Amino acid sequence: MGLVRSAVRSSRASVMKPSGLATPEQWAEDWWAGGVATNAGIYVSEETALHYSPFFAGVRVIAEDLASLPLITYERLSRGKRRATDHPLYSVLHDQPNPYMSSVTLRETLQGHVMTWKGGFANIVRNGGGHVEELWPLRPDRIKPEITRTGPGVMRLMYRYTDDVNGIYTMLHPDEVLHIHGLGGNGIEGYSLVGLARQSIGLGLATERYGAALFSNGARPSGVLKTPKTLGEPASKRLRADWENMHRGLDNSQRVAILEEGMEWQTIGIPPEDAQFLETRRFGVTDMARWLRLPPHKIGDLEHATYTNIEHQALDYVTSALRIWLVRWEGGILTRLLTSAERGRYFSEHLVDALLRGDIKSRYEAYAIGRNWGWLSADDVGEMENRNPLPDGRGEVYLVPLNMVPAQSPKEIEAAKKAPTPAPAPEPPAPAPDPDDPDEPRRLRLWGRGVEVRQQIADRYAALIEAADVKLADLEQERVTELVEKHLTGAVTSKTRFLAALEELYRGAILERTTEAWMPLFGEFAAAISEDAAADVAHDAAVDLQQWVAQYVASHAAYRIASELGQLTAQLDADSPAAAVLARLAKWVTERPGRIAAWQRVQLANGSARETWKAAGVRAVRWVTFGTDDCGYCGPLDGTTVPIDDPFVPAGSELDGPDGQKLSPPRAIHHPPLHPGCDCQLVPA
Repeated sequence: MGLVRSAVRSSRASVMKPSGLATPEQWAEDWWAGGVATNAGIYVSEETALHYSPFFAGVRVIAEDLASLPLITYERLSRGKRRATDHPLYSVLHDQPNPYMSSVTLRETLQGHVMTWKGGFANIVRNGGGHVEELWPLRPDRIKPEITRTGPGVMRLMYRYTDDVNGIYTMLHPDEVLHIHGLGGNGIEGYSLVGLARQSIGLGLATERYGAALFSNGARPSGVLKTPKTLGEPASKRLRADWENMHRGLDNSQRVAILEEGMEWQTIGIPPEDAQFLETRRFGVTDMARWLRLPPHKIGDLEHATYTNIEHQALDYVTSALRIWLVRWEGGILTRLLTSAERGRYFSEHLVDALLRGDIKSRYEAYAIGRNWGWLSADDVGEMENRNPLPDGRGEVYLVPLNMVPAQSPKEIEAAKKAPTPAPAPEPPAPAPDPDDPDEPRRLRLWGRGVEVRQQIADRYAALIEAADVKLADLEQERVTELVEKHLTGAVTSKTRFLAALEELYRGAILERTTEAWMPLFGEFAAAISEDAAADVAHDAAVDLQQWVAQYVASHAAYRIASELGQLTAQLDADSPAAAVLARLAKWVTERPGRIAAWQRVQLANGSARETWKAAGVRAVRWVTFGTDDCGYCGPLDGTTVPIDDPFVPAGSELDGPDGQKLSPPRAIHHPPLHPGCDCQLVPA
């Protein structure tokens, strides 16, 4: 009765008229009838509308398709994005929003609410750091957005939640409610689709009710029995009762009627086919597809679907009907589930690739184009086809046409015309054999003359790499010191805020500056090594390593950023975190530039030479050391020859070193260095 009294208070009681059982007020009709009356005589509410099969099918297909798509939280990079699996929101949206629901269940439920009520609502539960821990669906018939004026020009949005059954009456702030809604008139809540389509749904339900009544009444009541005689009232009642008992219902609809005393049957109603009963039902499906913006075949109408257009209709469904709902969800997640500080860095997005997949021939043709033009590798294609990567990293290679070079801008063309032609650089003289060196015949036999030249090139660029890293180390020390002073010193300290700011610094500015410093320098280094390596095997065609260098820089920069973040994070466990972080920064400034230069001197030189020889058609390479005393772990590898695509040391191998020490490389080794301090070289076999 409390709910009834509430309905009385909220009814449109301003229209004063006598009320009684014969003439109830409108609110009473709506309440007891379960909805609002339509012109077809059917009461339609959010619950009864789902009994209309075309409407239920449309709601179901959109809710199920949206919920079935993976919902991924990403982190923006300077170029591109990565899955932010370490962010608390990732598992909430992708896996389990609360202890009792999967992500599919929650999203399917909320989307069903959106399409039947004015919106879908979920209560947001956050932890002490402001991150979302749980999402719980709310009954859409119990929540109402309200805007109140709190001052001149100041408006406040709140959500009133009323649960008379459990006695819950509360006001929720916007950051406590995930609100998804469709098209609406005020931008705060959407229109009720059931309310707008009430007449169409009512007509459909009335048609279904008429069909059910038609088949339940096999006596075909739309007719009369004619007799030339006059029947009294008892005879009329007996005749009607006998006729209905004999012929009413599906089981009796085909029984033979025996007419006596000159009686005749005369049809007076219009047959269903004449009243276009079936056409009305078919139109109801098309009408619901129009309301829901769906291709008719998605709700079972295949009348106009063919093998030639069904795939395009499916693509149109994704881009027209489903896409706007995906965008609304992603916008709601961005504004309600991410903090203002996170929105520029993180975002959530649905993966729609599975719904946009073409047939196998079309997919493979598209993969071939991407593979041949260099933006897809074999492993990229395999991942999209749900296959494992190729062994030994073979699928990571990107192919490009050899006749393609970067296009020059008009300014570069004009500058090239005006610039004087530089004189060709003199070829470096080949080192003369040393008769006093017992290993000289071995060097000539195994190395050729290219090794010494490439070492000279590597020494020159190592000095440039060290100078560049000195500037990077100074920048890191300056910027991280500012964060230490802000978050780890003073009266109020916060390791959490320090870590958040540190990660933002390194994955943003530091990664960008590292890439900017390394890209041109490593590119020149690789080009110089490539030119000498090509000459070592008499390969005259140009070898473009630009794309390989870009991948090399991206990989090494990402590894370095991750390593340094891990090292600085570990310092927070010290008794004095601020001092420990500053000490690690000071150590990097003095030691890291030389260590980075020594590693790249060997790593980049050998890697560039190997890529050049692969392009030149070299099939095998050989590992050469400068003496097992200097490179104790590499002694057993000296002189080893392998196919150019195979590793010298497979991943997971364990090597014996000096004094019984063991070395387990974290990855497959295709060329030197094997460990810090290794000065081994690669030569073509």
